Amino acid sequence: MPYASSLSTHHDPGVAIGETIGEMLEVIGPHPDAVVLFISGDLMIHAKDLLAATHHLLQPKTLIGTTAVSVIAGAREVEEQRAVAMWAGKLTGTVSAVRLEARQGLNRGIEIDALTNVNAHTLILLADPFTFPTELAVDSWSASHPDLQVIGGLASGANTPNGNRFMLDEQIYDTGAVGLLIEGPTHVDPLVSQGCRPVGSPLIVTSAEGNLVHELGGKPALRRLEEMFNGLSENEQLLINQGLHIGRVIDEHQADFGTGDFLIRGVMGADQRTGSLAIGDHVPVGSTIQFQVRDAESADEDLRLMAGPISSADGALLFTCNGRGSHLFEHPDHDAAIIADLVRHEAVAGMFCAGEIGPVGTRSFLHGFTASAALFRD
Repeated sequence: MPYASSLSTHHDPGVAIGETIGEMLEVIGPHPDAVVLFISGDLMIHAKDLLAATHHLLQPKTLIGTTAVSVIAGAREVEEQRAVAMWAGKLTGTVSAVRLEARQGLNRGIEIDALTNVNAHTLILLADPFTFPTELAVDSWSASHPDLQVIGGLASGANTPNGNRFMLDEQIYDTGAVGLLIEGPTHVDPLVSQGCRPVGSPLIVTSAEGNLVHELGGKPALRRLEEMFNGLSENEQLLINQGLHIGRVIDEHQADFGTGDFLIRGVMGADQRTGSLAIGDHVPVGSTIQFQVRDAESADEDLRLMAGPISSADGALLFTCNGRGSHLFEHPDHDAAIIADLVRHEAVAGMFCAGEIGPVGTRSFLHGFTASAALFRD
C-alpha cells in the first residue's frame, strides 16, 4: 500500500511513538517519501523526542508535523487528549519539504518567503496562526503560482505565540510554517466543505468599499437582508439570529450557483444609519453574493454532497475546524468517518485547526469552520 496512517493515545511518549511507528512499518515499511506528524495533549512537550524516534526508526525521506488541540487518524477524531497521529506515503511523484517565514520589510510591509519550486502542483501547509500571515501568503502565491493549490491548516496546539511546534525533517521551530511541495504524477484532489447552505436569492453587489457592502441589487444591503429574512421559515430565521454568513461566487461565468461555488465569510455587523453590512472580506462591485446559514445539519449535508462524486483515493490528509467535531455534531468522528470512507484502508490523518486552507474554484483561501482535505492518488 502506498499510504498509511497510525495512531496511539498511550500516556507514555515512548510507547506512543513506538506503537505509531510499529504500525507504519508493518503496513508500508521504512523510508517513506513523506511523513506528516500530528501531536496533541501533554505529548506536545515531547515533540523533540517523538521526532527523533520517527527519524531513527522510520527513516523518512521528508517529514513535516505540528501540534494540535485534537488529531485525526483513520475514521477517528481524538479530541482534546494526548495522542500521536502519523501519516506516511510512498509517492510516484516527488515531494520536498519547505520552511516558510514572514518578516517585516524595509518599507514596513510584510515579506514572505517565496516558493522556489515552480513545478509543484500542491502545497500541504502547516502554519502558525500567530507568526505567519497565512491569508496574505496564500493570496501572494495565487498570483505567483496560479496553478498551485494550497491545502492545510493553522496549528491549534497553543493559544499564545511560540507555543506551537513545527517539525521539518529533523528540526523543530516555534514560529512560521512548514510544508510539503508535491510535483509529478501523484494526483491530489482537494475537498473543501464550508458547511453552509444558501438562503434567499443571489444578489449583485452594486456599491461597496473595503469590507463594507453598501448596496445589493440597487438597494441598501441591510434592506435586502431584512426582505430576505421576512421571507424565511421560523427555523431559518432562528439560524440567522445565531450567526449569519455571506457567500461570494468565485466563478462568475456559471449560470447557476450551488454548494462549492461560494467563498463563505461571516457578516460582522450592520449600520442602521447607512444600511451597510460589514463582512469578513473585501467584496468587489459586480460580485454575486448570497446569504448563508450554518448548523450541524447543513455542515453534514454539505460535506456528504462534496464527498459524493469523489472516487476512491489511496490516502488523505484532513484539516477540520476545532469548532466542528463534538462541538457541532451529535455523534463523534463525523468528518473523519466521511473522509475515511473515500480512502482505501482508511489511510487518513490530520488535525483540528485554528483555520483551514483549501481551494474554492481555481484559487486557494484561508477558511473558518471548514473541513478541507487533500486526497492522494498514485
